[in-house]
Amino acid sequence: MTLIDEMSLRALHLGIPFSAHLDITYRCNERCIHCYLDHDDRGEMTTAEFKDVIQQLADAGSFFLTFSGGEVFLRRDFFELLEYARSLMFNVRIKTNGMMVRDAEAQRLLQLGIEQVQISVYSHRAEIHDAITKVPGSFKRTIDAIRFLKSKGLRVLIANILMTANIGDQNGVHSLARELEVAYALDPTITPMMDGDTSILSLRISGTDLHAVMHDESLVNDVEEYCAPPERPDDTPERIPCGAGHTLIYISPYGDVHPCVQFPMPSGNVRRQKVIDIWRGSPQLNELRAIRVKDLPVCSSCSHAASCSRCPGLAYMEGSMRGPSTADCEKSFYRTGVRSENMIRRGLAVPSRPLVQIQPAL
Repeated sequence: MTLIDEMSLRALHLGIPFSAHLDITYRCNERCIHCYLDHDDRGEMTTAEFKDVIQQLADAGSFFLTFSGGEVFLRRDFFELLEYARSLMFNVRIKTNGMMVRDAEAQRLLQLGIEQVQISVYSHRAEIHDAITKVPGSFKRTIDAIRFLKSKGLRVLIANILMTANIGDQNGVHSLARELEVAYALDPTITPMMDGDTSILSLRISGTDLHAVMHDESLVNDVEEYCAPPERPDDTPERIPCGAGHTLIYISPYGDVHPCVQFPMPSGNVRRQKVIDIWRGSPQLNELRAIRVKDLPVCSSCSHAASCSRCPGLAYMEGSMRGPSTADCEKSFYRTGVRSENMIRRGLAVPSRPLVQIQPAL
């Protein structure tokens, strides 16, 4: 077990939000066809409000801090927020499309000691990447940014979201990552929009394509699975299903608190309450923390229980955070060829893809 693993496990036992994900804006200079966000500004927190939240996270014991969006560089105070977070000794990672990164920005990120910069690349072919972002020239600007960042000595991760629009290009993106000498991660999960719109689920790749990806030896170790809880993996029914709400916390540009960026269960708002008061006192978070594998009525008896990538956030968007996630049942099935308990109970030979209705926000 690494030092970080030990720290994360201790944070779990002490009830500390060890890793925080902070979306500082939903505004973006791209309009990706699979994006789940509403890009209009509906009253983002001010610089002072964000700094106060960052200080509260530090006081609560958070160590990892991810800045994301939207596009983070659209916030004019982005570097001010980064500098403040680093002054509080956060380990900082950022997610960006890279289109606004030039030499000066890359140099400043290096000076601030940013741990990692994650950039989405959808294809090694400019025309496919640009068609997904709906911004002509975005591929070139993104790749140029990666080169800038890499040349300055920054750690870069290419995130490759897989969908019907770019299926077949994953190996090309993987090769591009090797050429650029950066890390690579593949994610075949498309999620509903946060406002409940499920139309983008039509972009999920087919079962045949998913099977091919799961069995591609050049990619299998690079497929993003899930946010595993900070515990040693085992088959005990007392195991927690996920780290969301246990060591992970998400805060939106408007101060809304969720267990995780992919788990939009309203749990409080930092404009009305302190972070630590929400973390300790939110009825929603406390209900979530009480759940163990044994409390999952379907998944607890599934043959995939110990290895499934089940995301409770996706399950929540399908109707119950204690239920199965169709997308994850599908991944388990096409990885192993063995039906999940959810499939068996529904009499399915192959996974189905029901429409998803998100839980209404409070």
